[in-house]
Amino acid sequence: MNKPTTMTVKEWLIKRMAINLVISEKIIDQVITHQFDSANDALNSNDSLEISGFGKFLFNVKKADKLYTKLLQMRQAYENILADPLTTDKKRHSTELRMLTVLNDIKILKPKINEPKSNI
Repeated sequence: MNKPTTMTVKEWLIKRMAINLVISEKIIDQVITHQFDSANDALNSNDSLEISGFGKFLFNVKKADKLYTKLLQMRQAYENILADPLTTDKKRHSTELRMLTVLNDIKILKPKINEPKSNI
């Protein structure tokens, strides 16, 4: 059975599992959502995560350091644009939106790259 193009992979898998296991789609969706939320939380506190039968996910500290540096540079550039009195309202608005995204990304990355690594 092929996945319809109008359906996401997650929706399709949930529907197939519900039919095969005779379990409510809502319950299967809750279980899958819980599992991936737990996996995301685990990656926030660890550098690797392995899901049996699915794969191993690693947090690349070197790439994160480079991205963090780039984000700090972007924040400074956006602050300069916003501080310029000649910046138009349209440009100011788009820059503010970009700045929010950059600040959120910095907030997510900062604790991950600044935490002390244990020698285990």
